[in-house]
Amino acid sequence: MLENYDVIVVGAGHAGCEAAAAAANLGSKTLLITIDMNKIAQMSCNPAMGGIAKGQIVREIDALGGYSGIVTDKSMIQFRMLNSSKGPAMWSPRAQCDRIVFSTTWRNILESLPNLDFLQDSVVDIITEADKIAGVITNTGIKIRSKAVILTTGTFLNGLIHIGYIQMHGGRISEPNITKLTENLQKIGFVSGRMKTGTPVRIDGRSLDFSKFQEQNGDKEIIPFSYSHNYGQTFLKQRSCFITYTNSKVHEIIRKGLKKSPLYNGTISSIGPRYCPSIETKIVTFSERERHQLFIEPEGETTIEYYLNGFSSSLPWEIQIEALKKIEGFENVKIFRPGYAIEYDYFPPTQLLNTLETKILKNLYFAGQINGTTGYEEAGGQGIIAGINAHLKINKKEEFTLRRDEAYIGVLIDDLVTKGTDEPYRMFTSRAEFRLLLRQDNCDIRLTEKSNKIGLASDERVEILSNKINEIDNLIKYITKASCNPKILNPKLKKLNSSELTQSIKLLLLINRPEIKIKDIIDFYPEIKQLTKLEKGSEIVESAEILIKYKTYIEKEKLLSERINKLENIKIENKINYSEIKSLSIEAREKLSKINPKTIGQASRISGVSPADINVLIIYLNK
Repeated sequence: MLENYDVIVVGAGHAGCEAAAAAANLGSKTLLITIDMNKIAQMSCNPAMGGIAKGQIVREIDALGGYSGIVTDKSMIQFRMLNSSKGPAMWSPRAQCDRIVFSTTWRNILESLPNLDFLQDSVVDIITEADKIAGVITNTGIKIRSKAVILTTGTFLNGLIHIGYIQMHGGRISEPNITKLTENLQKIGFVSGRMKTGTPVRIDGRSLDFSKFQEQNGDKEIIPFSYSHNYGQTFLKQRSCFITYTNSKVHEIIRKGLKKSPLYNGTISSIGPRYCPSIETKIVTFSERERHQLFIEPEGETTIEYYLNGFSSSLPWEIQIEALKKIEGFENVKIFRPGYAIEYDYFPPTQLLNTLETKILKNLYFAGQINGTTGYEEAGGQGIIAGINAHLKINKKEEFTLRRDEAYIGVLIDDLVTKGTDEPYRMFTSRAEFRLLLRQDNCDIRLTEKSNKIGLASDERVEILSNKINEIDNLIKYITKASCNPKILNPKLKKLNSSELTQSIKLLLLINRPEIKIKDIIDFYPEIKQLTKLEKGSEIVESAEILIKYKTYIEKEKLLSERINKLENIKIENKINYSEIKSLSIEAREKLSKINPKTIGQASRISGVSPADINVLIIYLNK
């Protein structure tokens, strides 16, 4: 028996790292158990962080005091702001990362935390006392007691890898899976299911003809994921990605090989990610398309290894190579390893509370792919919330949750515990009702003070935030009062294809023009430069401009969220016997009884519960 711990985190992927760091930084004596200490925060699939809605999650984790943003910045080899041609609610940062630097940076951070210990082993069972978790049992027979346990097992629960007819047991290629744990949790009463994901072939860059590809450079202006870093700050050499396409010859080879694909010969029956399909699925589902876009992405700052984004496959390795050689520029391709599919166990997340604590067993938390999600960012967001709540629960403190109008992490967790998922869940901006409130530029304004109150986000972070808010306010006040000189500005306005001024107007009116940005006219207003710090200037200007241009829309969203949040204040958990309310639909009675929502607001979001059912509940409560 090892020494006792406050919190044990099982798995050192993206969820496990954030969970362990949060619990340890809050003061809990924490143990992180991982199968391989050299694979901490491994980027199992593409070497990138962020993307549509995912970039917002990384910045939210950072605003809460997590580390995903810091690690991403320090391992970044290319930055792009996606959807920059659209409105600010859609802007999403994405970074290509050095896979090895990402992992080693995470390990260095975790090893610097005084409350965190490590154990290289796997967990096969848990220790329970009555209705509460009491510890874990490892594969080597070690029993470790703890007050709380967080399971972040990724794809390792009974993981089964497929490459054509070849099957291998593993959580990742060349890594062992975890057996017995699923079965032991089922004995307690947990329901499990199977999901599937996949990863593409890894390419030897020396074998490619890059002259035949379209180069994709990163943005000139680099916006860090961490609010503690400065705009434009980089730590590694920046690299290009490249774009190419499949063609009819590639498609024909893949079609002929479908009978050897586990996805189409009946070997795999579990559901894969809808929004990241294999190349086989693309060929079948979009049979009318003559080509599909592929991204050739570097795995690191100096390595020759490339990731072929868009070519996920479970086909036999020889068919993968045959198809690859028909892609222009891939005629002499050599691979480091083929793509593969992997099936693994997950636990439907409706078995969780919105703190990510399980309903069946107190002080046991699930985070990451074990909950049916896909993506490093979604995992990290769940991990930090689980780590926070595990610490708060064992210290008898109030739980920490985020509403749907406060964070994408709030949307993610509410979707999972309220609606569940029968396919790998991926976050999109379209899943959020209040996208304009949940922008990537204001995650710190939304979350840092909340986190600081529970002791996670540092006082230094709050000071940085306070300075930022003051600078934004001062800039908006200046723009509101300042005037425009037509003689000085008209030549610039003409270049920007904007109507010239016939008389002096307030600067605010000019900035409200869709085609005019503050940075376009900043050289004419030295006061604006004086109002913003040099290293944070772009961030201040961007935030101020959004608040000016979208003021009316932001205020409307705030009013709507306030109305909806009134339903969140009506607590109903464990207060209603739904089976007795015959005026509810049969489906509503079943779903409400199963999920036992905390509030009327959560009840309204359950699939199968209609507005009429909600009215019945409100009338019932009024009686």
